[in-house]
Amino acid sequence: MNLRETLRQAEGQIASKDIPDARIEAELLLMHSLGIGKVELYASPEREVSPSELEHFYQLLWRRLQHEPAAYILGESQFYGVDLHVNPHVLIPRPESELLVELTLEYANEHPSKAPISVADVGTGSGAIAMAIALHIPQAEIYATDVSQAALQIARSNCQRYGLQSRVHLLRGDLLQPLQWRMNVIVANLPYVESRNLPNLPPEIRHFEPLAALAGGSDGLHHIGRLLAQAGQKLLPEGMLLVEIGQGQAAAATALARSHFPTGQIDLVPDLAGIDRVLRVRT
Repeated sequence: MNLRETLRQAEGQIASKDIPDARIEAELLLMHSLGIGKVELYASPEREVSPSELEHFYQLLWRRLQHEPAAYILGESQFYGVDLHVNPHVLIPRPESELLVELTLEYANEHPSKAPISVADVGTGSGAIAMAIALHIPQAEIYATDVSQAALQIARSNCQRYGLQSRVHLLRGDLLQPLQWRMNVIVANLPYVESRNLPNLPPEIRHFEPLAALAGGSDGLHHIGRLLAQAGQKLLPEGMLLVEIGQGQAAAATALARSHFPTGQIDLVPDLAGIDRVLRVRT
């Protein structure tokens, strides 16, 4: 069987499982299993795939047909142009979370005199947000917290990959508890899926991604509320708090923020789909 036939067959099998972007998924798995790039994949469509190569590819394909996310199969994901190692101990970074990085970059540009800028990334997981900020704001010192030691190990390996271990400080603990000083910026992508919605998540998420990184309690705001209660004691004057929220949570999250920051400037920032995605509080 040649490359063209192998790719076409895999695309059909993936599509039969109602997995979106079946062609792209098939390409990723085939390129990874053969160790080739996209140019080679399409430049030599008649190239025969050996039995041993097919066996390896079919092993990966079978996992995807069980709805295991491609990022876990490949062990890699990308966030804000940063290549990251991921495994089932960490949530796969989402494009929506890149808004947290964009807003932090805006803050740094608006406050050029604040050097270094101190940033806390709460619930860092793979370290995606912390690393993206560190790579794009050279004057930033990042303090990334997580309760999961396994997640911090992934974040550590990712930071070492980019030589950021001296600027991204990984701290184990709950929310802001590990921080002994105040920050210019606090960013957080905490679990915010309502309990009633957990059974309705796609199988890729429901069966493979860590539940602790998803479940936000009955209203989805359990951890966000706890963070808001702590953040006032951890922000410097003219500081900023950025919290990712879920669809339909804007009003409740804003009310929570107002109760903890009665004099703060509070607004909501929509994502590219027009959904209120980030709760922003400025002191």
